[in-house]
Amino acid sequence: MRQPSPTAARRAAAASASLALAAAAVACAGPQSNDEGSKGTPHKGGTLSVLNIEPQTDFDPARLYTSGGGNVPSLVFRTLTTRNRANGAAGNKVVPDLATDIGTPSKNATVWTYTLKKGLTYEDGSPITSTDIKYGIERSFAAELSGGAPYLRDWLVGGADYQGPYKDKKGLASIETPDERTIVFHLNKPEGDFPFLATGTQFAPVPQKKDDGTKYENHPVSSGPYRVISNENDGEHLVLGRNPHWSASNDSQRKAYPDRIDVRSGLDSAVINQRLSASQGADAAAVTTDTNLGPAELAKVSGDKTLAARVGTGHFGYTNYLAFNPKVKPFDNPKVREAIAYAIDRSSVINAVGGTSLAEPATTFLPNQKAFGYTPYDPFPAGKSGNPQKARQVLADAGYPHGITVTLTHANADPEAGPEIATAVQDALKKAGITVKLQGMEVNQYRDAYKSVKKEPGFFLARWGADWPSGGPFLAPIFDGRQIVKDGANFNHAQLNDPAVNKDIDAINQLTDVNAAAARWGALDKRIGEQALDVPLFHPVYKRLYGKDVKNIVIGNWTGVLDVSQVAVK
Repeated sequence: MRQPSPTAARRAAAASASLALAAAAVACAGPQSNDEGSKGTPHKGGTLSVLNIEPQTDFDPARLYTSGGGNVPSLVFRTLTTRNRANGAAGNKVVPDLATDIGTPSKNATVWTYTLKKGLTYEDGSPITSTDIKYGIERSFAAELSGGAPYLRDWLVGGADYQGPYKDKKGLASIETPDERTIVFHLNKPEGDFPFLATGTQFAPVPQKKDDGTKYENHPVSSGPYRVISNENDGEHLVLGRNPHWSASNDSQRKAYPDRIDVRSGLDSAVINQRLSASQGADAAAVTTDTNLGPAELAKVSGDKTLAARVGTGHFGYTNYLAFNPKVKPFDNPKVREAIAYAIDRSSVINAVGGTSLAEPATTFLPNQKAFGYTPYDPFPAGKSGNPQKARQVLADAGYPHGITVTLTHANADPEAGPEIATAVQDALKKAGITVKLQGMEVNQYRDAYKSVKKEPGFFLARWGADWPSGGPFLAPIFDGRQIVKDGANFNHAQLNDPAVNKDIDAINQLTDVNAAAARWGALDKRIGEQALDVPLFHPVYKRLYGKDVKNIVIGNWTGVLDVSQVAVK
């Protein structure tokens, strides 16, 4: 994902090394999907509270990044397609939402056609039309409404130069609306993943007459089961009530059990977990979508079966890894990179982020989920705790029989890229004759450095998360040479521009069969992995408490967080 880290992932590694024992104690205690909190028949009524750290800012479908905000936006904004609201891997499937199906592609996947369901209406009862969806997409190109995912600008014909409807009232010719229920998209290149992109909030309908630009976020017009009652301090306190014109008959994905959704943000993580643990008053019907368990909560859960039954476990397509810049010596030598891969001790790294309940070891760049095309491989086997003997041998082959000194850049205060992980790497590499000097940076300085072709360090901690569960948005931004950005935010850290890799990416993008595409992404991941352009470390796992009166817990792998569209409260 273009953002360095979603909130969910930032919190995944929040526990320090001191949590390892407590984390291990509860590794199997929390329910994996349907759990104790799901038992009982869910029913309508009541108020669901959402307690979060980060405010639900920019509550405008044009400005939200995909389905961000822990699923809250999807309560108000329906889109052409959506994620399947199901537990685990079943939640990785794309399904129809406003459209009758997930889209009809042309033979080469450069033209996608959608038909809207009949009887769709806004919160005021007025009909939703294909023109509204076209307008909603077009306004996402306006500079004053920036912030959303950039794919449409890259994929749509004419998208790169379009400035939005406030400046160009002609609109995008590449989006056609031949009638009120049909919308057709013309793309620059084949994109088999277009149905996944169509889940993004930019595909939510916006009636042009109700659009008041940057003020639209205060009261966007709802197409979902809930409408905005109030929005205080730019999403710090967001209250949603029922949309009287929403119909469950044409929305199979959202259950809409509670009468009211009260989202309060800007809270401290310890306060959130304490309130969920105590589960008193309104907090008994509360959840969080961005706060993992911390030290005190993990310890408490380990000895309390009642609390353990109220822990939801989530998995999300995300990989934390060591990145190399082969333009910087000695990392231009593949053998040096291979030696580091052999030397890495993944067990110590995982302990540094809280233990096996919060992280799973990674030897592949692609996340360990079938939807991404996960193909198990380990080109440089290090075992659980590293292979320093093999690393020394490879290092000698590289021309460094007496060892080598390198610098590892990390953030000073970042649970996913901070000194705890860096120190674990340093200790492991020392056993292989690799002396690691640590270079800490303030978080913003660190992110600016590793995203700059000119400033990029030779060796640093990195991570990547999925915009949707497919290998495309995972591998292409990191390894497609045409996506190297020399004067902006660059994520192709290895600055790899291999014509064969680029060609393979284009060929896979033409596939509309998700299983066939996944197999090809897995094969490409393996081929790239053999070049030691990175060293995968771990895939995070999320554990979060919820209130004792919350029922029908659904945590799909698409987001890894509790789906607020499914829960019911007593």
